[in-house]
Amino acid sequence: MELVSIRLIATDLDGTLLRSDGSVSARSVDALRAAEDAGIVVVVATGRPPRWVHPVAEHLEHTGLAICANGAVVVDLHTERVLETRPLSRDAVLKVAGVIRSGVPGVAFAVETTSRGFGQEPGYHTHLDDFRNEPWVAPIEDLAADDVVKLLVRHEEMNPDELLYLARALAGDVAELTHSSKSALLEVSAAGVTKASTLARLADRHGIGPEEVVVFGDMPNDLPMLAWAGHGYAMANAHPDVLAAVERFAPANDEDGVAQVIERLLS
Repeated sequence: MELVSIRLIATDLDGTLLRSDGSVSARSVDALRAAEDAGIVVVVATGRPPRWVHPVAEHLEHTGLAICANGAVVVDLHTERVLETRPLSRDAVLKVAGVIRSGVPGVAFAVETTSRGFGQEPGYHTHLDDFRNEPWVAPIEDLAADDVVKLLVRHEEMNPDELLYLARALAGDVAELTHSSKSALLEVSAAGVTKASTLARLADRHGIGPEEVVVFGDMPNDLPMLAWAGHGYAMANAHPDVLAAVERFAPANDEDGVAQVIERLLS
């Protein structure tokens, strides 16, 4: 693969660019900065919400763009300015929550919003260490709004792949459902909003075709963009469905696999 054929590099964060302890190595940062310095558009595509942008931007030394919440938000990491949002409607949030709750007993919901941050139902269990302030707690009817960029669905006992299968059968015609966790935690975006669709929009604005794009990922929420890109790499530590879906493989995240591939491309 020649350097001149690659004009955009996109990488997932957790399990892909980040090591298992949540850190990003100097080698990885240097590789992304070298790519951007070479004129390549650098994109971090993550399921993480916009409230995570500041630490990500700092760790990456303000390199590139970020696609957050699985495609619902685009942020310029150089300035940390939000460029685009594609939220769920309140009606869609309530419809998805209603049909999933009726078909899968024991689920609880949470939301990521652009105005109020994170909110959760009383039965939704999370780690408060992940928040600067405690989330607001209310039933889904009060959490739902027109600026929800991600609806979260949690079940304490189910397998995540099983929960995703059931939820898609119930609500797949209303919204995009995926997961990126080893626990039963689903991530829901507006219909048509995925990492891939937003990445394609960004590429098109730069006059870049999918054949000029390299993508790295490890979990089911990365599958659409791995399929769209001309050069999709699964990490060695990836989910079995991801490993089965691609023809190219990068070393594991703890071996700085993304950096290793970028270094080869730039050489």
